[in-house]
This record gives sequence, structure tokens and C-alpha cells, in this order.
Amino acid sequence: MEHDFAYYQKSADYVKSKIDFQPELAIILGTALGGLADEIENPVIIPYAEIPNFLVSTAPSHAGKLILGRLAGKNVICMSGRFHYYEGYSFEQLSVPVRLFKNLGVQHLILTNAAGAVNKSYHPGDIMIITDHINLMGASPMRGKNLPEFGNRFFDVSSMYDPALRKIAWDCATGSGLTIHEGVYYYFSGPQFETPAEIRAVRVLGADAVGMSTVTESLTAAHCGIPVLAFSVLTNMAAGVLDKPVGGDEVEETAQKVAVLFRAYIKRIVQSI
Repeated sequence: MEHDFAYYQKSADYVKSKIDFQPELAIILGTALGGLADEIENPVIIPYAEIPNFLVSTAPSHAGKLILGRLAGKNVICMSGRFHYYEGYSFEQLSVPVRLFKNLGVQHLILTNAAGAVNKSYHPGDIMIITDHINLMGASPMRGKNLPEFGNRFFDVSSMYDPALRKIAWDCATGSGLTIHEGVYYYFSGPQFETPAEIRAVRVLGADAVGMSTVTESLTAAHCGIPVLAFSVLTNMAAGVLDKPVGGDEVEETAQKVAVLFRAYIKRIVQSI
């Protein structure tokens, strides 16, 4: 179903009615990484279910709420819990959160996710700064009628993962205690993990990590003209790399192990933007 600009503006008007400041930076938190939201000062918490024309998260470990306030000296809006294609949403519906950010005046977007490592030199607990992605789903969140209030019908994505923001991320990595890489993220729809044959194929195509999120948000941000900085927390080796099955428990456990260091790293980046 196609919607006009007023449909998206209604969500923003509701959020604006709850705050007395304009968020300048948005953060979407991935699996088991929601603890950063607890560090937001003077938080205004809005459950997704209360926001007109918004979506509702169904993924385990995703809290399903907006938190607005101050983080590292910036006015921020944080999504604790994101939306996925595997929940039953269309690509077009998955444009909703970033379009809300645009209508609130957000200037930068930080995305985080939990991902499987395809690159055999990576290890669980490492962090990958996303430089590019591969999406062969044949779908786009911008499918359907274009809304020029958000962006042009045809738009460039060659620098979607903003080089200037990536440089800041590298500058902030010193002393973080984290092992940082740069690499390419391959999008799979999920909810099943990938097969070993699929992982061998995407390695040939140039992927360093695989996951089930982030791409729709990045594409919507590119359409809206919002610079993106995106990270994968490498929570496991992808299927077939090790002689053991991939499971959700491993994803959660690894993400929790690096959560404290990763939160401190993100806060340093927020302060530096």
C-alpha cells in the first residue's frame, strides 16, 4: 500500500509533541545491543505501539521503543529494537523508521547489527565498519510512487556508507579494546541462517559478513540524504566456516560479551560527529 507524505509526517508530529528538542543524530540498535539506550540522559521513552503509522517489532531481544534524550553531548533518537523483512513487513514498510528520522530533522544515522563472519580472518567479537553492501533480493524500500519530499526518484548510493563518518570511526577505534575491520555486508532475508553453500558463494562475490537487517535502513537514508555509519558486531562464524551449527544463543552471547566496550566506542563516535 502506497502512502503520501502526510502519512509519514503524522508519526513525526506525534514524536515532536513528546519532546522539546530536535534530535540531531539517530541510532538503531541491533540484536543484544540495546544497553546503549540505558545510557541516554533525561530519556523520553515512546513505545512503538503508541506512534501513529509506525511498525511494531516482533524479534526476540528487541525492546520495541524509541528513546530520545542526550548521549555524549548530542540530542539523539535511539531505536531499541528494529524491524526486519522476515517479520512479515515489506521492503516499502521498512522505510518507515528512517523517514521518521528525516521528518524530525536528524542529520546523521548510526546503524548496528549482529552478523556472521564470512571473511575467515575475522573472529567472533570483532567489529566490522560497513563500507558497502550486496543486496540481491531484487527489492528496494523505495519501490512504488516516489515522494519528492524525501528524495529523488533515482538516487546515488556509491557513498551510502559515508567516508567521513567511517574516518571518525577509525579515529575513535584507538584504545577501544576492540578489533576493528572494514568490509562488505551481504543481506539475506532470514529468518533461517544461511547454508554453507550460500556462504561459499557470497565469499566469492566479495562479502565479509552476512546478516538480516541494515540494508533497508541504509537505502532509505541514502534516498533521504542522511549520511550513514554502520557496524556489524561479528557474533559467530558463518555457516560452514566451522564444523558446528549456527545458533541464536551464540549470537546473543557474543554480542553481550563485547557490549560494554562497543557501547563506549559508539559513545566516543557520537561525541566526535
